[in-house]
Amino acid sequence: MKFGKPVRILPAAFAILLAASGCSLKTQESQAIDPPPDEAQVMMNQSDAAAKAGQAAAGQVVLTGAAVSQKAGSAAELYVKDSRGYVVPISVPLPESGNRPLTALQYLVEGGPGEALLPDGFTELVPKGTQVLSLSVDKNRLATVNLSAEFTHYNALDERRILEALTWTLTGFPTVEKVKLLVEGQPLPQMPEDGTPLDQPLDRSMGINLELAPGVSPMHSTAVVLYFTNRTEKQFAYYVPVTRLTSRTNDIAKATLQELVKGPDVATGLMTALSAETKILGVNEADDNSLIRADLGSAFLDQDQKATPEAVEMVVLSLTENTKAKQVQLSVNGKPAVSALDNTAYSQPVERPEAINPFKS
Repeated sequence: MKFGKPVRILPAAFAILLAASGCSLKTQESQAIDPPPDEAQVMMNQSDAAAKAGQAAAGQVVLTGAAVSQKAGSAAELYVKDSRGYVVPISVPLPESGNRPLTALQYLVEGGPGEALLPDGFTELVPKGTQVLSLSVDKNRLATVNLSAEFTHYNALDERRILEALTWTLTGFPTVEKVKLLVEGQPLPQMPEDGTPLDQPLDRSMGINLELAPGVSPMHSTAVVLYFTNRTEKQFAYYVPVTRLTSRTNDIAKATLQELVKGPDVATGLMTALSAETKILGVNEADDNSLIRADLGSAFLDQDQKATPEAVEMVVLSLTENTKAKQVQLSVNGKPAVSALDNTAYSQPVERPEAINPFKS
């Protein structure tokens, strides 16, 4: 069965990859997961040898959940850079305003008001001194952003990260689907440092934190967004979205689970709460596309037959990011009554969290 549309990647992303190669979750009964304790480029597949060496060697971690439900309008996800160079959503409270996307963009400017809201080790990506001259959204959900000339002064190594941060932050609002950039009122045909083309509006099909699975041609691939985990030196645990280019397929949901189970490469420093031995027994979509049912093997559970909230959350975040589904019904060996280490029962469909990686300064 086909699930959604393959994620398209900007042509510039292919060039970058080729050059490099030579929440708490919420059920229908509003069950919540406790938040975690407060405080690159990568390439693919967790090896079987690492998996057998144990959770630590395989890059596995036990968190306490880094996505929780937030009251609508009380917080926004700002996409910022972590200490490893990943572009990561951090949900922070923003002041109420008549134009919340514009406010969020102002908080993405380096050295601006957003700096005080972020965990240690995270930095804004929009160049210092940039002013948001205007931001308007039309009926087609296209956000036209007019920035001051300071936006064109940045480190070339951050060029793609800047575009990812802008695009993923703004498209996190339901009113925005695409983003067009202007500088001092004039269209920006391409980024000035590394030449990333901007002839078409940006959207989430550009990916985030791109990586290429081994043996896969970028021009003949499907992109899936996977959520892995990381933590700061001060033990702030958070989820990291990674767009992995994998073998071309129309079965996006199954490909998502397959790549999620493979996990991150140990060398990347990212972690997973899933065992590499987890089997995917079945994946299917409800007729109205609102729900995905995922049946997994026993390795999804620990020796006490419990699932970690983080494992559940990684599956839900990844599946709902890549499909139109808003909920995931999990089962193990055909039995729907999955329970977690915190005794939360996931017998009901689990919704995507409203806020990822919430942080209160």
